[in-house]
Parts: sequence; structure tokens; C-alpha cells
Amino acid sequence: MSAGRLLLGATPLGQPSDASPRLIAALGSADVIAAEDTRRIRTLAKALGVHIGGRVVSLHDHNEATRAPALVDAVKAGATVLVVSDGGMPVINDPGYRLVVACVDAGLPVGCLPGPSAVITALAVSGLPSDRFCFEGFAPRKSSARRSWLASLADERRTCVFFESPRRLAACLADAVEQLGGERRAVVCRELTKVHEEIVRGTLDELASWAADDMLGEITVVLAGAIPCADVPALVAEVEELTRQGIRVKDACAQVVSGTPVSRRELYDAVLRSRS
Repeated sequence: MSAGRLLLGATPLGQPSDASPRLIAALGSADVIAAEDTRRIRTLAKALGVHIGGRVVSLHDHNEATRAPALVDAVKAGATVLVVSDGGMPVINDPGYRLVVACVDAGLPVGCLPGPSAVITALAVSGLPSDRFCFEGFAPRKSSARRSWLASLADERRTCVFFESPRRLAACLADAVEQLGGERRAVVCRELTKVHEEIVRGTLDELASWAADDMLGEITVVLAGAIPCADVPALVAEVEELTRQGIRVKDACAQVVSGTPVSRRELYDAVLRSRS
């Protein structure tokens, strides 16, 4: 018997109609469905009008290590095993990583049914730069660890996406103001794609004032990257070196400011001041 395959299926964050046709087909045809919450996947299947014919087993953070070997054996025996989380893409801060590694190590096929992701959805609607970003999972629970973690992001120039509990959001934003400064921009996305979706943009100061301790729903935070501080005297020195090579001051300024937060005019004026 030929080997089966492991499929990672992205499930809707809130609206069942966001399910892809490929996911719908896999729910009805998979031999085994490994679900983070077996009740939720049955509810989703019912909403989609899908009859689950395969075996449904739980796969969550507390049992993945022990359950993975049996699921790998099922794939080896020819079964199609579909992995789904409560919402979004499995493995991305959800169960599935250990199982994927086990199948890869065993030389078994691993495929993906792409679809909803809270990380990408929040980044897309944030209005913050998306050309380079990082994902940090959940913010640390304890205040001391959270402050240290936020401090490590002080010089991170990429946009950062992370999850937070609604119960800890207010404290997290207050810590962010302390560690990153109140002017850093961020976006809080609550209940993405759901009936009560809320997207709030502003500075950390503004968001910390807005956040409530009794907030409900799933929270995704998008944090703007750090704006690097420019060493203006060093930039002036670079301009002077270029002018000694025969380049005009204005052209040298245009060349040196590339990739810095300093404008060409600011640098030009700084050069003139240094010569006076």
C-alpha cells in the first residue's frame, strides 16, 4: 500500500463561508481529522453542510507529542490525515508542528490547504508596513517577562505581530508604553472577521488609554517597527568625504540620506552649519 499524506487545513477565523473549497472537500474525504477541538470542527462541518466520514481525534498542545506517532503510522499505512486548529492555519502558534516534523523525518508527504490566518489578516488591515514583518506568538504572561520581551523589540525595525489575551491587553499596552515609548504606532485587532470585529489604530499612548480590563474576544496586535535614530554628525562626515571627491554637496546629501530617517534638506542644513 502506498503512503498517504498529511494535510494542514486553514479553517475560518469566524465566518464559515471563509472556508476554501479544498478544505470543504478534505473534511468530507479525509480518513482521519486531527482537530484542536473536536466539537468545533464538527460544528464547522455542520455549518458547511459536510458529512465527516473519517475518524475525528483531538490534537492539541497537551497530547500532540504522544498522539503524533499513531498519526504518522496512519499516514504510512495510506491514510489522509487532515490537521485543523480552532481557527486559522495549524502550526502557526497552534498544534501541528511536532506532527509535521515527524512526517518530514519519515519522508512522508505533507501538504497545505491555504486559507485564513489571523497574523496575515491583522497585518493586511493594519495600515503599517508589511514588506518586512515578524511574528512573536503570544506575549509573555508575567509582567517582568513581558517587559523584557518588549524591551527586546525596542530596536526591531520590522513590523511585529503578536497575540494577547483580552484580560492582559491593558497591562501589555501599558508595559509597551513604558518600554517602547508612547509615540510608537500600533493596531489592536479584536475578533477578526467575526460579527463584533473591531480594529483600533493609534499610538501606544492612545491604545493604552482605550484598552479596558474587561475586554472580550481574540486579540491580535500589530506593532510598528522602530524608526532608527540617525547619527547626523556621521552623515555630515560622509557628505564631506564625498565632496572632497568632487561630488556636489546637494548630490552628496541625496546619496547619504538614502535609507535614513533624515531628509536631504535637514542634512544639507547640517552640513552648512558645520562649515560656519
